[in-house]
Amino acid sequence: MRISCFLVALCTATLPLTTFAADAPKPAAKEAAGPKTLGGSKAWSAYSAGEKATLVCYVVGHPAKSLPANATRGRIDAQITHRPGEKAVDVVDFELGYPAKAASSAELTVDGKKFSLFTSKEAAWTSDAATDRLVTNALAKGKQATIKATSEHGTVTTDTYSLEGFAQTLALIDKACNVKR
Repeated sequence: MRISCFLVALCTATLPLTTFAADAPKPAAKEAAGPKTLGGSKAWSAYSAGEKATLVCYVVGHPAKSLPANATRGRIDAQITHRPGEKAVDVVDFELGYPAKAASSAELTVDGKKFSLFTSKEAAWTSDAATDRLVTNALAKGKQATIKATSEHGTVTTDTYSLEGFAQTLALIDKACNVKR
């Protein structure tokens, strides 16, 4: 039973809090569990969530360096995701930590090899599954990745990722989601 905010305020003066706690819906066991940590190496961590058709496995890494250092930004990270139930593997996503300039692109460089990523809201993505695979393989074999993008206010940012440990962490999600390289 849901009670309006006004009634909750009125009733809390006369009823003990346990009355409301007993009526509160209990979270499902799967919701309470959240993502499962698979392990990681260096700046990279691997996770899985769901099962069978809803299984998702992903790697998350954080930049070793972000410029300009004084820029106010939100979440900054790189992610590679597998969704085998959707037949999606190696999905590349760089969280920029700010809304990107409209109709702009981000430039990803992995050990000198350049990739153009499109931006949408606060992220940069590859344009298709084939490029996802190329970028993921370059990251797995590389030593360093740098992504440059422009905020909606015109600030150019550069995030540099060490790729040490990336290949080992990618192998963890490959195994968990049964992805063959």
